[in-house]
Amino acid sequence: MTRPLDPAPVEPTANGAEEVAEALRIRIQKSELLPGEWLRESRLCADFDIGRSIARRALQALADDGLVELEEHRGARVASTTVEEVFDLYEIRAALYGLAARFACLRAPDTTIRHILAEIDRLLAQAAEGAPAEDIIATSESIFSEMAEAASPDARKMIASVRRKTRFHFSYVALALNADGPGPYQHWREVRAALAKRDASAAAQGARAILYFMQGEVARIMLAHGPRVRESAPLPQNSATAKPRRSTASRR
Repeated sequence: MTRPLDPAPVEPTANGAEEVAEALRIRIQKSELLPGEWLRESRLCADFDIGRSIARRALQALADDGLVELEEHRGARVASTTVEEVFDLYEIRAALYGLAARFACLRAPDTTIRHILAEIDRLLAQAAEGAPAEDIIATSESIFSEMAEAASPDARKMIASVRRKTRFHFSYVALALNADGPGPYQHWREVRAALAKRDASAAAQGARAILYFMQGEVARIMLAHGPRVRESAPLPQNSATAKPRRSTASRR
């Protein structure tokens, strides 16, 4: 039996396509909707009290974010993201976040820089106090949002798009932040020092380093949970090193 979706995150009077998409996006990111699960238009219409056109637009928005795969005449299915796709997204995100930090150094007013520095101090305090990873992630995203405000509208759109895609993997990010080890916090200190000096190159480098750290950790944890890389033809074995398989008769 298909379980109903919980439309609670959406106000009954605000059931537009983006609101429905955001409600579903959150459920996917929290793993309440699992990879391979079907999202039928009729199901969305009933659970969110919307028409089919709104349901289609909501599913298209999720497809644009890479969170679902659309199949004609069947609906949409929650996507199963591969390790290599996550790696690529973090590569793009690192570049964009480096730009955001650079633009903040070059363009943000002193009041904004002071506020960002205070927020970085808060993030470092949260880490030192052992705050929940979700709180640290929220503070981190808030800081990058403020830095991105100094970027052009087009750059902000690109950053927002990539953030929506990688937000799907925050459960892995939380595991990475909770793991033993130094975490990305030294890089945050580097970003803070660079912002205070208005050193755009160092700020960009530190911001990229934060994302590269998360890229490696998220990929490692995903692989530890079971790799989901795209299947490809097996590489041919080297005839000089391949071990011959013994026949059934020889094993007896």
